Amino acid sequence: MIKVLSLFDGISCGRIALDKLGIDCEYHAFEIDERAKQVSKSNYPNSHYYSDVFECNGNDFQGVDLLLGGSPCQDLSAAMKNRTGLAGQKSSLFFEYLRIFQETKPKYFLFENVGGMKQEDKDVISILFKEEPIRINSSLVSPALRNRLYWTNIPNVDQPQDKNIKLKDIIESGYVDRDKARALLSSDSRPLTSKDKMVRRYRQTGFTTLIFEDKDLSQNSCRYMTQTELERCMTIPEGYTKVLNRNQAAHHLGNGWTVDVIAHILKNMEI
Repeated sequence: MIKVLSLFDGISCGRIALDKLGIDCEYHAFEIDERAKQVSKSNYPNSHYYSDVFECNGNDFQGVDLLLGGSPCQDLSAAMKNRTGLAGQKSSLFFEYLRIFQETKPKYFLFENVGGMKQEDKDVISILFKEEPIRINSSLVSPALRNRLYWTNIPNVDQPQDKNIKLKDIIESGYVDRDKARALLSSDSRPLTSKDKMVRRYRQTGFTTLIFEDKDLSQNSCRYMTQTELERCMTIPEGYTKVLNRNQAAHHLGNGWTVDVIAHILKNMEI
């Protein structure tokens, strides 16, 4: 059994990945969002749950086998017009991960963040970890586009084999005219209030992911993905988020990890 410390744990996607690999673990999770913890606890009641990462004393977990984390990306994301990078209020939480990384001195670590960050922020993180990231797009193992950077000292991590999963392969019903979904965002949890506007945006830019009843792409027949479809996009077991309603689940799935990418990386650990 390995000992795992997960920071900014969300809905424990790292734990799901370890399960997929058949790796037994003692799992310690820091997460401030009570709804996210509700999902994790409903699936993994025997994990150890904590709240604010600022209250984490890394010395209590010194020598942990695996340190996981993906700090908030909002200030690093290219989707933000005036992004402030690692100096931003949310993305500066990276330095809490770094502090705990330095205190715990883990055997292995994995840190994830957005692929579209500025080169200067990427360089800072690489210098501090003394590791260069690997860029993996979740589209290789799922029907969703998700360009992410992964810093790790796990050896021999390469690109996953392309499973060639199409969006049409995972929808419960209806029609899609794209092979891959846009990267899921927490904004997908918002109600679909203006179908005409959403369809127009979909046709022009593909900004959002809609499912249609037929090839006409009619605004009267469009819908967002179901909760099950969202779970499939993130390669999360169906029903994992069932303690939440669809919009609540969409928010937390959009903030989560693509489980099969994480499992691909973690499989190279020597344990």
